[in-house]
Amino acid sequence: MTATEAPPLQLDEIQGIVLRDRPSPYVGTYILLRVDDPGAGRELMGRLAELVDSAANWWQPDLPALLNAGLTYRGLEALQVPPAALNTFPDEFRQGMAARAEFIGDTGESAPARWEPPFGTGQVHVVLSLLAADQESLAVVVERARKALAQLPGLQTVHRQDFYQLSTGRTSFGYKDGIGNPAIEGNGAESPPGDGSVLKAGEFVLGYPDETGNLPPMPQPAELGRNGTFVAWRKLHTRVAAFRRYLHDNSDSPEEESLLAAKIVGRWQSGAPLILAPEHDDPALGADAQRNNGFRYESDPRGAICPHGAHARRANPRDSEIIGDIRLHHMIRRGTNYGPPLPAGTLDDDGADRGIVFVFIGSHLDRQFEFVKSQWLNDGHFTGLDQEKDPLTGDNDGTGIFTIPQHPIRRRLHGVERFVITRGGEYFFLPSLSALRWLANLAA
Repeated sequence: MTATEAPPLQLDEIQGIVLRDRPSPYVGTYILLRVDDPGAGRELMGRLAELVDSAANWWQPDLPALLNAGLTYRGLEALQVPPAALNTFPDEFRQGMAARAEFIGDTGESAPARWEPPFGTGQVHVVLSLLAADQESLAVVVERARKALAQLPGLQTVHRQDFYQLSTGRTSFGYKDGIGNPAIEGNGAESPPGDGSVLKAGEFVLGYPDETGNLPPMPQPAELGRNGTFVAWRKLHTRVAAFRRYLHDNSDSPEEESLLAAKIVGRWQSGAPLILAPEHDDPALGADAQRNNGFRYESDPRGAICPHGAHARRANPRDSEIIGDIRLHHMIRRGTNYGPPLPAGTLDDDGADRGIVFVFIGSHLDRQFEFVKSQWLNDGHFTGLDQEKDPLTGDNDGTGIFTIPQHPIRRRLHGVERFVITRGGEYFFLPSLSALRWLANLAA
């Protein structure tokens, strides 16, 4: 089906986490549930339909916090969604993340056999995402979630994951977070300058034209699929000390170490892009939302400033010369921190569990999240890097290579380790508010 004109986004139907930015600073928690009784699960959906925050009411003065909800395929089964509807969901969602592990690079230390329970076991059915600007406001939304779950013994909490923004506003690796999400047509939010025009809403919300001019495949009936989207939720342990040691062992001075890190990441720690600050960090640039994402790679076709293999350039090649249409593979990313930061300068692992809860949001699990993971991050052929993987987040095993183009002789680093280990993950469907009611009204 080809769409000629995009309908306006129904912001009051779309869950708020999809289109609106989170506050800064923020705190939050994810609550993962198992549905043991279909009736209790359907009752929960009805309650959530009255509690979930939509994109139309993002961060109003009377809205101290945000509550959103999603379901796995096993969760939809547990609610006894009819097979005719279940069969309309995409194969990768129905199979689940654990079944797709080898394809997306969750192997070795990241393999599902090593995941924390209950991930990959079929026991995760519902996720509640609770987000707030501070602990006081978070307590308000936690109470909302408690009331939603009250007197429903057929539901069991199987995991809870707290998260927060570090005081530095950076990831556990030390880099500014939250830069570079795509601008979305019709979402009502002002977008700072980026690397191109806004993207069609159908790339991120079902029921609207995407970049191909078509409507993405949508679960049926339309009441279930329209205004929904898909989520890849991943708990990623970061080996911060190992990353720091690798930088230290391959540098002769602190200045060289800082530059090498920028070459690997594609940005300096402040968030300043390497392409605009080739030699030194520029904190003012990194802090300027009007400038820190407003660049292209046309001035650096050979990667002499920002290597083609750098994490940021692989995850979003922008205007680089690569195989494929870049605009079909953009993602909304909502990464958050968990665990304590490793003290600055520490090169030895302290044994603490720290990392990132990575959340992808989009209409196409396959050509967005899975494509970027398998082709751009874990395969170098798309940009002429052969078997080189992403040096920061790739499926490396200690024999990885990272190439830094420079004149007259390129520099090639060896022994790249796995710096990010998958501890668990699931694919979720985020229904619209109307779809939550549809689920609540399923016949027993």
